[in-house]
Amino acid sequence: MKIIDLSKTIQYNPGDPFFMKVKIKHKPHRKAKWLIRYLGLPFRLFPKGFIGWADDSIKKMGVHSTTHIDAPWHYGPTCEGKPAKTIDQVPLDWCFGQGVVVDMKHKADYDPITVDDIETFLDKENITLAPNMIVLIKTGRDRHMGTKDFFLKGTGMSAEATKWLIDKGIKVMGIDQWGWDLPLPFLIKEAKKNNDPDLFWEAHLVGVDREYCHMEQLTNLDALPYQGFKVAAFPIKIKGGSAAPARVVAILDD
Repeated sequence: MKIIDLSKTIQYNPGDPFFMKVKIKHKPHRKAKWLIRYLGLPFRLFPKGFIGWADDSIKKMGVHSTTHIDAPWHYGPTCEGKPAKTIDQVPLDWCFGQGVVVDMKHKADYDPITVDDIETFLDKENITLAPNMIVLIKTGRDRHMGTKDFFLKGTGMSAEATKWLIDKGIKVMGIDQWGWDLPLPFLIKEAKKNNDPDLFWEAHLVGVDREYCHMEQLTNLDALPYQGFKVAAFPIKIKGGSAAPARVVAILDD
């Protein structure tokens, strides 16, 4: 069995926009000795060679700041006419299944991924989707991680392509760029230029009418075959969360 990590390292990146910067404080071993002393253990009773334990604090990290899974609650307060699931309510059996990579690296920045794009790729590679598979959209934009371009450049899923995958029985899908839609600054500019409210966040908003989850900021999809592997994508259990960081991995049998 081979396990391939598809998750972004959680760390501070100066190129990230302010709203997704991560700040972690690393505490060295020696600082812990004073806490242990405060709790009542004299220094003379410290185990031989023990200088304390290392510890770390996440000072700032939004749930959408790194590789994560968006819950239906992220898209809106209701889904299919019922209260939308928060991340702690997402069934875990959605988060493990046969994986498929859909290669969209040829798509230009700001050119949305269409149903025809996906169907053409699947037909060419003789891949058949089945319910509960986990579909990974490979754009190659993970190469921008840690730079200012990560937030600004990319392709993105259209509403129609997102609906098409959901109609195939796909409950969890993911992408290796900053977001599921076309880049946010581009969407804002286009909506204003065309005076069209339907241009903004169209793929995300599919989740108001059809229940699904998507992952964002995946990486390393080039290391995977197009099919023949499993994906495990279990989110941290955050009560009421709109999303949660996840350690997403692919599992390949020998």
